[in-house]
Amino acid sequence: MRPIQFVRGIAGLVGTALLLSGCVSQQKYDTLQDEYNQLNQSLSSEVAQQKVHIERLQGAIKVNVNSELLFPSGGWEMPPEAAQTIAKMAPILAPMQQTKLLINGYTDSTPIGPELRAKGVENNQQLSLKRAQTVANFLISQGVKPNLVSAEGFGETNPVASNDTPEGRAQNRRVEITIAGSGT
Repeated sequence: MRPIQFVRGIAGLVGTALLLSGCVSQQKYDTLQDEYNQLNQSLSSEVAQQKVHIERLQGAIKVNVNSELLFPSGGWEMPPEAAQTIAKMAPILAPMQQTKLLINGYTDSTPIGPELRAKGVENNQQLSLKRAQTVANFLISQGVKPNLVSAEGFGETNPVASNDTPEGRAQNRRVEITIAGSGT
């Protein structure tokens, strides 16, 4: 009888340890919550104007920046207003030594035209990557650690709206910055 209780006790402890290992630690949770609150405060006017959407995830924060704010249609260079918006994030992100920034670019399903092809952009995946890299490089220039930043372009995959309307296409042209705690 005693060995069975011991085995059940060990199994319970192992099960609890496995459950806890999949959770975000309280310290990481608190840190991410502080970052989330700071981003919301810093970008409150952009959030109110629906230029930026900030979402709290388990173990991460996702900042969705409308590409209409960041880039001209068919382009990947940021105008000054867009740089100011991204610059508001840098003081919150730069001091975090353990935070990874995953910058993902997306486009709508409109095919690449001859003007972009002349600049070496053959498809939407390449355009979305250039946009993500522009945001990553700007954040790095503002003090974010380069070894903690990655940029990826997904083109027209993962649309958040229908590409059948101008409004839907505008929603699909976006850059998402995911702030992930260490180990995520």
